[in-house]
Amino acid sequence: MGECLNSSPKHLFLRTASRAGLKRIAAYISFLVDFYRFRRQSKLHEHRFSSTWKDRLVCLSDKTGTTEFDRHYVLHTAWAARILARTLPEQHVDISSSLYFVAVVSAFRTVLFYDYRPAELQLDGLQCNAADLKDLPFADETIESLSCMHVVEHVGLGRYGEAIDPVGDLKAITELKRVLTEEGNLLFVVPVGRPKLMFNAHRIYSYAQIASYFSELELVEFALIPDNPADGHLISNADQKLADAQSYGCGCFWFKKSRYKDEIKE
Repeated sequence: MGECLNSSPKHLFLRTASRAGLKRIAAYISFLVDFYRFRRQSKLHEHRFSSTWKDRLVCLSDKTGTTEFDRHYVLHTAWAARILARTLPEQHVDISSSLYFVAVVSAFRTVLFYDYRPAELQLDGLQCNAADLKDLPFADETIESLSCMHVVEHVGLGRYGEAIDPVGDLKAITELKRVLTEEGNLLFVVPVGRPKLMFNAHRIYSYAQIASYFSELELVEFALIPDNPADGHLISNADQKLADAQSYGCGCFWFKKSRYKDEIKE
């Protein structure tokens, strides 16, 4: 406290200005330079668009050397879409996964999408409805092709308005297994690594936890999106040790309810 009182405003500014703040100032100066350069060069083209100061929308974070993206959400949906392009189900049911995913897949497969907060999205080949993942509106063993991706880790933490439930994720997993048909496919995605609960955002699971929760099903494929891109981007048939070494990796599990699973194990 004494140091703050005795410090000059200039000294405090220099001590507290963050690197991000300085970058933002530099970006704004670059924006100003670009604006006046563009305005000067636009004089011969004002019959097309006028360039006035009041008509501006400042975007300061897009001048990057590469295009940034959320690796979890781009790559896990790409993984799932490729599987559906192989299995080609007559109809696919998705529970609360990415809207981008169901919107794109509905271009070549009929998709029924269910969410706790129903989406007002209308497209040919896509139907959007409301459902509680802990109490799905389907009879036992009636869904042949099912996905629930980057969803279960949230259930019961109150983030999306659902009831608080410490085992809500386990109840959701039970429902997914209940409604899947014999020989049906389930695409399941959750954060993986060292187990941790981050209330009220999400849970992070170990590989062994997920394997035990779905022990009745056959694991067809496990893919991993690791924390560090240097370790790989979307690693097919990833090693369990690598998965468990992550802090917030993305585990992609393709399960099948196989009638022959127990016979194969024997």
